[in-house]
Amino acid sequence: MRPLPGAPGVAAAAALLLLVLPLARADEHEHTYHDKEEVVLWMNTVGPYHNRQETYKYFSLPFCVGSKRSISHYHETLGEALQGVELEFSGLDIKFKDDVMPATYCEIDLDKEKRDAFVYAIKNHYWYQMYIDDLPIWGIVGEADENGEDYYLWTYKKLEIGFNGNRIVDVNLTSEGKVKLVPNTKIQMSYSVKWKKSDVKFEDRFDKYLDPSFFQHRIHWFSIFNSFMMVIFLVGLVSMILMRTLRKDYARYSKEEEMDDMDRDLGDEYGWKQVHGDVFRPSSHPLIFSSLIGSGCQIFAVSFIVIIVAMIEDLYTERGSMLSTAIFVYAATSPVNGYFGGSLYARQGGRRWIKQMFIGAFLIPAMVCGTAFFINFIAIYYHASRAIPFGTMVAVCCICFFVILPLNLVGTILGRNLSGQPNFPCRVNAVPRPIPEKKWFMEPAVIVCLGGILPFGSIFIEMYFIFTSFWAYKIYYVYGFMMLVLVILCIVTVCVTIVCTYFLLNAEDYRWQWTSFLSAASTAIYVYMYSFYYYFFKTKMYGLFQTSFYFGYMAVFSTALGIMCGAIGYMGTSAFVRKIYTNVKID
Repeated sequence: MRPLPGAPGVAAAAALLLLVLPLARADEHEHTYHDKEEVVLWMNTVGPYHNRQETYKYFSLPFCVGSKRSISHYHETLGEALQGVELEFSGLDIKFKDDVMPATYCEIDLDKEKRDAFVYAIKNHYWYQMYIDDLPIWGIVGEADENGEDYYLWTYKKLEIGFNGNRIVDVNLTSEGKVKLVPNTKIQMSYSVKWKKSDVKFEDRFDKYLDPSFFQHRIHWFSIFNSFMMVIFLVGLVSMILMRTLRKDYARYSKEEEMDDMDRDLGDEYGWKQVHGDVFRPSSHPLIFSSLIGSGCQIFAVSFIVIIVAMIEDLYTERGSMLSTAIFVYAATSPVNGYFGGSLYARQGGRRWIKQMFIGAFLIPAMVCGTAFFINFIAIYYHASRAIPFGTMVAVCCICFFVILPLNLVGTILGRNLSGQPNFPCRVNAVPRPIPEKKWFMEPAVIVCLGGILPFGSIFIEMYFIFTSFWAYKIYYVYGFMMLVLVILCIVTVCVTIVCTYFLLNAEDYRWQWTSFLSAASTAIYVYMYSFYYYFFKTKMYGLFQTSFYFGYMAVFSTALGIMCGAIGYMGTSAFVRKIYTNVKID
């Protein structure tokens, strides 16, 4: 029995119950069993092999159920419910360390309708997933002959279960008993269970599902090394160019300070100093801008914390644990959004801070929920297990309104009071300075388009591994690589946006806030373009549901990545701009 968290009375009662009732048995949540204790085989989902997210309930195909009494399963976590886990009891009688000889557990009365359902599944390479003690098992529904005229169903499940002490550490399934699908016949479904002692430790039982040859391939190491060298080169280049250029700028400006007014008027004034009265002018659309910056800072905090948790804990061993962790961390870090968004909005002279708080709090949830809502309609039409239950929708809405919004309010109030006062090193002129004409490649639109190329170049190899783990059948576990890539992405993004902003200011264009944000955020465009390449050349996905699911959630992922990169680029550039204008004399 698992005591409820935060309920010591219930926990004490449960402990007393275990003492009083010696016949009570541990369930699968404890992962410990006594001899002859029941082991549950859960049937999860079935669906096309090439469409990983297009899954249906196992018994949506006309499989039969074993004779053992039914056991209901509930969604233990929010992530499990959102990911379409639909566990149903198989009805098979399995007991710990108790071998089962080949035996028939049910019979399918195959009429034409059921045969057509199985034929459709076999044509589309349907596979199914099962769980024993939280260990996943996969099997193929059937196969066709070489001519594609006759279809065969696998009717015999041969289970081999490895145990170490009183724990299950390994499960293997062999599908046998190929039977031709002929209408108006009866097909007997059978199974057998063989228990074997294993030396695998319980902590290492998921290692067989990992793929070190894929994730730790030399290309992966080379890409990290290549990105690291890019960082060293970029940081060195930025430091050298900016230090030498800024030194010359400071020397020129200090020389101008020594001139009298006549010489200064006749002199050839140019460069970033000339826009000192406008560089700290509030950005256009400050409400949206500050909300985006706050959301980007929160996404960065969530990414950083979740990666650290994944490095410490093996989140892939629990169904839906990664998604549940991300939702919890996102809700808990809402004050970060409010603090950075609210303080920036206050410094830019914003008055409608409550409206800004609401937009900042619901910007990302509205984008994710809106996409999920659209895809949910398609999932319901397909009767797919990915259709989100109404209760889960209500739970998500409650998290948004009763957790995220109040915490965002706390962060906004702290941000406005602690760092909401404008303390710019230069005064802002009452009248905006006209922006002079400049060469086409110095226009903000061109800078924005080119700004995302290098950040994307530093992460696109890692994108391949992340996409493959999500859209194909790989378990991503090298979170150390992901942390390195995140750090590299941040450094490259800041370096690129600083250089872009310096050239923009040198052309006497003071519209650097949105330019720095969008030039870094344009990384998302390249990631989304790469997702098109990945879809058409690296996968065999098909169908409306899977295509909508893929491009819908890839748009969400790319947009979130873009907002994060934009916020990182803006924060780094803001520190740079403040620094250079602090170190120069302004009349």
